[in-house]
Amino acid sequence: MRPPTSPDTRPPTIRDVADQAGVSKSLVSLVLRGSDQVRPEKREAVLRAVRELGYRPNAAARSLSEQRTRTVGVLLNDLRNPWFVDLLDGLNPLLHDNGLHMLLADARLNRRTGQDPAGPLLDLRVDGLVVVGTLPDPAALGTVAERIPVVVAGAREPVPPGVDVVAGDDERGARLITEHLIGLGHRRIAHIAGYGAVGELRRAGFEATMRAHGLADGAIVEPSDMTEEGGYRSTVRLLSGPRRPTAILAVNDIASVGALSAAEELGLSVPRDLSVTGYDNTSISRLRHVWLTTVDNAGHEVGRRAARCLLDRFDALGTPGRVHLAQPALEIRGTTAAVGG
Repeated sequence: MRPPTSPDTRPPTIRDVADQAGVSKSLVSLVLRGSDQVRPEKREAVLRAVRELGYRPNAAARSLSEQRTRTVGVLLNDLRNPWFVDLLDGLNPLLHDNGLHMLLADARLNRRTGQDPAGPLLDLRVDGLVVVGTLPDPAALGTVAERIPVVVAGAREPVPPGVDVVAGDDERGARLITEHLIGLGHRRIAHIAGYGAVGELRRAGFEATMRAHGLADGAIVEPSDMTEEGGYRSTVRLLSGPRRPTAILAVNDIASVGALSAAEELGLSVPRDLSVTGYDNTSISRLRHVWLTTVDNAGHEVGRRAARCLLDRFDALGTPGRVHLAQPALEIRGTTAAVGG
């Protein structure tokens, strides 16, 4: 049996804060909720007592009284994708500034263990849900969106009514990077393609740009799984075939790392013998020994807009969902050069 907690070791309570500050418990509560109905000198006295006592509000008790947990569930489809880190970096500050905390869940792991991907977060009674990346069944979000605000970030699949989508303009980004390669004189360009709506849009942007320049015959598409290993295998096939390209446009930065490895193993120098580009402008692309030409897919901005959409939905639950596209930008580094340059 555990011994009773002594007065010297028990955590401080809101009554202790009130006694030390010389105010009422209700005034302490107003200060902790950020109310502007408290005189500055009283507020400072309460905050000083909170610091001196090391008081921490009882989140569980507050959640029961307010019928809110002040948490936002963030369901990540793939923890391995570094672009999602940039997205979270844009998402979290605005949530934090509004008194909300993120709870992360791995959708891929939940599916492997037979769980509803969002189930663990919903069991914790989150106040809202941000889905990052592509889910296999986005229609399942419909019932969730009837109860709490839901935003999908970084994916372009169709979603139920009442769900906002925030993503980069993938088709435009693919056009930018393809135009860059064509401008360097490349006429046989291979695209290591991805899957899902994002992969399809990037492929569409690549193919449309090649057609617009009369280069449809020089456009080569090689499917992949959007991983480093997938990019490696696709590049080995491309460089071993009869129509060896002079440039490779990978669907994301991770796949492009595999492409760089394959080129090196086959004795090709990048960018002298082969230009390679990525997509997403992740931290990988900015490593000095990689220094990858890529597309900045505005990950931080996508996260910030997703947070803004979620906050707006707290006051407009049930209104029609909208699609918000952040504009991509070209980042030219050291893996592209003119043909024969």
